Amino acid sequence: MARVGRTLVTTFSSAVPGVEALDSVDGATGNVVCKNAVMTINSDVSSRMQLNFSMRSTGVFPSMALQMTSIGEESGALDDMLEKVATHYEAEVDNAVDGLTALMEPMIMSVLGVLVGGLIIAMYLPIFQLGAVV
Repeated sequence: MARVGRTLVTTFSSAVPGVEALDSVDGATGNVVCKNAVMTINSDVSSRMQLNFSMRSTGVFPSMALQMTSIGEESGALDDMLEKVATHYEAEVDNAVDGLTALMEPMIMSVLGVLVGGLIIAMYLPIFQLGAVV
């Protein structure tokens, strides 16, 4: 959703027509489900349907994005509203990545500890065995 919002903001603020903007979003989504939804939206918008109604009919987009798009279309500030949507979802992605990193850190440290401990034992075991022979 962050990619869709950011690409739409960039294209709309550059005065690119809606259908061409949705063609750009189609290639930038990186997700098959979103790509199919954007293709559906593109065909709906080209047949004079409003963007928010078309987005709602796909069932893919979250309600916050739908509401912000609706408000942006009604007020004429679609660029600003899509900018807020993109910023919100980018922050959400950043928080999820930070949380995942925090969860993986102890596991990575444990694996590294086992590897280093195994190397130390592999180095010193022959020395201890030589001491036992003498």
